[in-house]
Amino acid sequence: MEIDYSLYLVTDPTPEIRGIVQAAVDGGVTVVQYRDKHSDTGELIRTANSLRAICKQHSIPLIINDRVDVALAVDADGVHLGQTDMDIHTARQLVGSKMTIGVTVSSLAEAVAAVESGADYLGIGTVYATPTKEDTKVILGTAGVRDILDGVTGLEKVVPTVAIGGINAKNIQRVLFKSQAMSKRLDGVAVVSAIMAADVPRLAARELRRLATQPPGFINKGRPDPVKGVDDLLRRANAVIKDLGAKHPLCHNMTNLVVQNFAANVALSIGSSPIMANNGDEAPELAALGGALVINMGSITPEATTNYVRAAQAYNACGQPVLFDPVGAGATKLRRETVKRLMADCYFEVIKGNESELSVLWGEVNTQQKGVDSGMSTSSDLDKAALTRKLAARERNVVVLTGKTDYLSDGTRTYAIQNGSGYLGRITGSGCTLGTTIAACLAAHREDKLLATLSGILMYEIAAERAAARDDVKGPGTFVPAFIDELANIATLAQESDGSWLNQAKVERFGLNEPDSI
Repeated sequence: MEIDYSLYLVTDPTPEIRGIVQAAVDGGVTVVQYRDKHSDTGELIRTANSLRAICKQHSIPLIINDRVDVALAVDADGVHLGQTDMDIHTARQLVGSKMTIGVTVSSLAEAVAAVESGADYLGIGTVYATPTKEDTKVILGTAGVRDILDGVTGLEKVVPTVAIGGINAKNIQRVLFKSQAMSKRLDGVAVVSAIMAADVPRLAARELRRLATQPPGFINKGRPDPVKGVDDLLRRANAVIKDLGAKHPLCHNMTNLVVQNFAANVALSIGSSPIMANNGDEAPELAALGGALVINMGSITPEATTNYVRAAQAYNACGQPVLFDPVGAGATKLRRETVKRLMADCYFEVIKGNESELSVLWGEVNTQQKGVDSGMSTSSDLDKAALTRKLAARERNVVVLTGKTDYLSDGTRTYAIQNGSGYLGRITGSGCTLGTTIAACLAAHREDKLLATLSGILMYEIAAERAAARDDVKGPGTFVPAFIDELANIATLAQESDGSWLNQAKVERFGLNEPDSI
């Protein structure tokens, strides 16, 4: 039978299993795997027979975990094998050609071996840590899933794939989106407790099926127009800033108290409407207003992290942009763990950080920061551009690496930007308020997030240059009010369709063998 793997239920042993499976298939589950590692053979067969009857009523396949004998006894549609279970060749001899054989894999080598040995589909995991699988040795994350999908693409036999491990209604769309490889995507997701432990399994299954079969709100609905070159990009940047002033989008900042006043003034000066709100419970209502969220990881507490997650997920659900600034990501173990949680639980349209911070996000575990500063870099321009691009490609978003030269990439297009002023490094909150400016542009221009991000960077850094050149600026103290004035002046020019301020832009396409547009 042809199998729809989009929502694959793996059961837990429970006295209510029959009722839960009935509710789950009523709700939209497309595959059921019966998994029970502890019951005796007789009980396994009795339960499997009852589940088989339920599945047959809905023309849904029943897969038996591990036990080939039970699968044969109940005439199941398939059997699923782990790495320590019966080998595929032996299982195939026993079940014949009509029964589907699935295999759990956690590495590319295991995936290739399974496909070449005759597996009909792969269960890739564990994606996230989960209490239902206590013997987990490898946590792949979405990046690990994508690496396996990339690796099996070129095999002679192409088989369906599902991801498993810690997947639920809050992350199912991110798993499907962020794990997508260049030429292959997941065919479905497998869930356990998201249905088995749900208060109303039928409704849980229905919601999971809906989420699994529709695109997430946070992705662009269309493709951006092709960009003909840097000059074309700059021409469009002025239009983005004009849109920002016309739309006055909300910019929701979750940042520390030291920066809040400065961030609010910057937002107002560029034409955005600021709100400083660190309670995640407010986020669903704020996200519905059509703005953007900035998460600045300045002050870390368990409560703050929970609020960050709640807020980001609310904006993700509404399809509104979220910018993440992983301040001091490599400074302490707590910060590294916080970054790991945020990256797993949320989708960020833009990640902005210095080289040290982005290296931590990429997974360079030996990266150590002193406070929030990047420290002395020994990397070449090519290294920095490559880090920016590969992180953006992995996360399927836009990444900004800040420094004397900024690097910007969406995983396809990569640019170097050499604007700015040394005064920005001598005042508090310049990095945070750059995030505010970019986020406001993202809210105003949804078609091309790289263009929106570049527009925000140029507005911010050219305003800094213009302020630093003023006769009334004598140092950092006089720079700040002049800088806010120049942000407002650029906003006014853009409203008048005057893009002359962009004559100061120093933007160069960084050659990494990339096409001109997404």
